[in-house]
Amino acid sequence: MKEHRDPKSSTYPTHVPDLCGQCHREGSKQAVRFTVEQRQILRNYVESIHGKGLLQSGLVVTAMCTDCHTPHHELPSKDPASTVNRNNIAQTCATCHHGIYELFTQSIHFSGKAKTDKPLPLCHDCHSSHTITRTDLEGFKLNIINQCGRCHQDVTEGYFDTFHGKVAKLGYTGAAKCYDCHGAHEVLPTWDPKSKLSRQNIVQTCAQCHPGSHRRFAGYLTHATHHDRKKYPALFYSFWFMTILLVGTLSFFGLHTILWMPRSFQAMKERRKLNLQHHKKEYLRFDTLSRRLHVLVIISFIGLALTGMTLKFSYLGWAQWLSHLFGGFESAGYIHRVCAVITFFYSFAHIIYLILKKRKEGKTWKQFIVSANSMLPNKTDVIEFWGTLKWFLGLGPRPAYGRWAYWEKFDYFAVFWGVAIIGTTGLILWFPETFTYVLPGWFINVATIIHSDEALLAIAFIFTVHFFNTHFRPEKFPMDTVMFTGRVPLEEFKLDRPREYEELVQSGELEKRLVDPLPPVVVKWMKFFGWLALSLGLILIILIIWAQIFGYR
Repeated sequence: MKEHRDPKSSTYPTHVPDLCGQCHREGSKQAVRFTVEQRQILRNYVESIHGKGLLQSGLVVTAMCTDCHTPHHELPSKDPASTVNRNNIAQTCATCHHGIYELFTQSIHFSGKAKTDKPLPLCHDCHSSHTITRTDLEGFKLNIINQCGRCHQDVTEGYFDTFHGKVAKLGYTGAAKCYDCHGAHEVLPTWDPKSKLSRQNIVQTCAQCHPGSHRRFAGYLTHATHHDRKKYPALFYSFWFMTILLVGTLSFFGLHTILWMPRSFQAMKERRKLNLQHHKKEYLRFDTLSRRLHVLVIISFIGLALTGMTLKFSYLGWAQWLSHLFGGFESAGYIHRVCAVITFFYSFAHIIYLILKKRKEGKTWKQFIVSANSMLPNKTDVIEFWGTLKWFLGLGPRPAYGRWAYWEKFDYFAVFWGVAIIGTTGLILWFPETFTYVLPGWFINVATIIHSDEALLAIAFIFTVHFFNTHFRPEKFPMDTVMFTGRVPLEEFKLDRPREYEELVQSGELEKRLVDPLPPVVVKWMKFFGWLALSLGLILIILIIWAQIFGYR
């Protein structure tokens, strides 16, 4: 028999795991009789921070089997005298982690402090018994949220509704988690001046991630949910307002699309009978700048949609996969903000374009805005809308549309509405510390709801209603390339815009706007780009519909 300090002894620290493993490794006689949930005890220990310290680094003072279970007085964990009994486990861990134990005894989780009969979390509840890992590893950081959620389920669900929780679902460890705000071992009630969330300390706690933190910014609701009307009325009513807006808009235009479909099939058959012959010249409907700005709209919108929806549906596998495809949340965030800058750029560029166009035409603002070809809705649009409904129902002829139909004007102003609403709330979320100097902290939560749901409305509308109006109508299917080429065959122009055609003929302007078709190779590349954009949009809308039906939370 050798002394346990002898490296050749079977009880020397580095030999103890194998010694205990003779009975406790998986498949052995004791492991078979072991009825609790833990399995692979020896393997788990070897792969834990304690096992690696002992067996890989030779750190013989690290915790091994006998340090926790004792060498000769092992008792079942349910035995009050056991060193691993719930009432004793903290003192057992304190043998090595005395400093942390001192902090823990001040925590509301410590049995001597808490005034409750409910089971309180102990060392092994958060760190486990045999699979203890380094606390700076990403896996531990992300899993600790779920560990806290075992006791604080409602609070955790609210956390996962916020930005911090959503990015955690995407695997990002840089956002605030439970212990960042509440502390790890010295969790104190918020009324305690020493608490990280006390009025005296909360600004500094937020400043760990937000250097510009201040009192109003710290009013952000970290666990808020829009499902609780009594506790968070502003969030509740914001959510339902946006929901009604989304459902109402899509329902109205969805019905519009359904009614249009039969007439569109009829129009397709009539055009086939006419056997339209394309002339050498085409009508130039959109100038170069408008087409280029529209390309920026497509690129930025799809970029915003793909990166934004990964965050909105972060709890679903496809969103997590897409986030990893972008290189993680941080990379997706950079892409999102670059696309936002592009959005602001094309919006201001278009406004400047309108100002220059007005000057070129030599009109006053009133003349420019109320002119026949203005995008501003007017009496003619109301008449054409009513006439279109009659046409849908077989009660009248197809209206003789001019340069802009009423649904195109809606699309046009919907972009400005979206840029204003999504853009403003996006800036609030981008620079929350700055905006909360004039807004309350809880408005960040409201801005999140508006930004998210308005974006969902925009995506759903563009990738369904707009796609149908522009590309998927049977007479236009599979793609109308006019927004890419700027050109439309003259025969189609006569059929689609009879009023505009007659006005151009009478004014003598038609000949001035006839141009040669683009080279086939150029059109081919434009179609490739268009199909790529259409495909991405359709895939995303299918994923969103699937998420709303089967994965909504």
